[in-house]
Amino acid sequence: MTGKNYFKTTLLLAAMSGLLLGIGALLGGNWITIALVLAITMNGVAYFFSDKIAIRAAGAVPVSEAEFPQLHQIVRGLAAKAGMPMPRLYVSPSPQPNAFATGRNPNHAAVAVTQGILPILDRRELEGVLAHELSHVQNRDILISSVAATIGAVITWVAQFAFFFGGSDDDEDGGNPIAALLMLLLAPIAATIIQLAISRSREFGADSTGARITADPLALARALRKIEAYSRGTPPATTNPSTAHLFISNPFKGGAGIARFFSTHPSTAERVERLERMASRIPQVS
Repeated sequence: MTGKNYFKTTLLLAAMSGLLLGIGALLGGNWITIALVLAITMNGVAYFFSDKIAIRAAGAVPVSEAEFPQLHQIVRGLAAKAGMPMPRLYVSPSPQPNAFATGRNPNHAAVAVTQGILPILDRRELEGVLAHELSHVQNRDILISSVAATIGAVITWVAQFAFFFGGSDDDEDGGNPIAALLMLLLAPIAATIIQLAISRSREFGADSTGARITADPLALARALRKIEAYSRGTPPATTNPSTAHLFISNPFKGGAGIARFFSTHPSTAERVERLERMASRIPQVS
């Protein structure tokens, strides 16, 4: 399952890169390079400071082992199983049950849970959630999302530049305004859809990797059901929509139908179904 998710992510990143190269070939000009440099700089900063940005947006504070002994014990054990250093632990005051991990690599990782998640999950379910979050760090998902964000930003900026300033310098007629308008509208939408598909793919990947760490896919499935049920009617677990993709469950209301293509997360039903299939193939803990 994990290998298939990585293959899908690679294809999606290749599709984004191909879209960018296609736009560059169509429009020409040197400012596509400028947009690329700006996007790399912007997302590079976000990549290196992702932990601080996400923690601040969630209002999370560091917690000691004396304050939350079970949380520290669970994460320490899971990190050892995953061959990772012990991450920094945070708790957010949000009543919405949720959790997230961030950090550019295992040596700079942080895991945060909300106050709302602790009373509703039993130990095995909490282990499933925390293993999922550690898997995001282990799988380098922050790096993958940063690469996708860079390519998506360049596509959007180039499309806007093309619309407002025209295409190639060699185009004496100033370009086709209808084509420029379509480029402005369709290219960023396509890039966004692919970028969000990558986010959903990485959620499936973290579910799979986390369930293998605990050898208990059904515990994570139960946790996801509880999180979705208890999240209704509670305020979001973060104040910044741009960090929503980091959480195990989208803190903001998701959509159905065509809106699912613009969601950072797969549906809970689909995630649970995959975990239940996985549970039938691996030994369960007692």
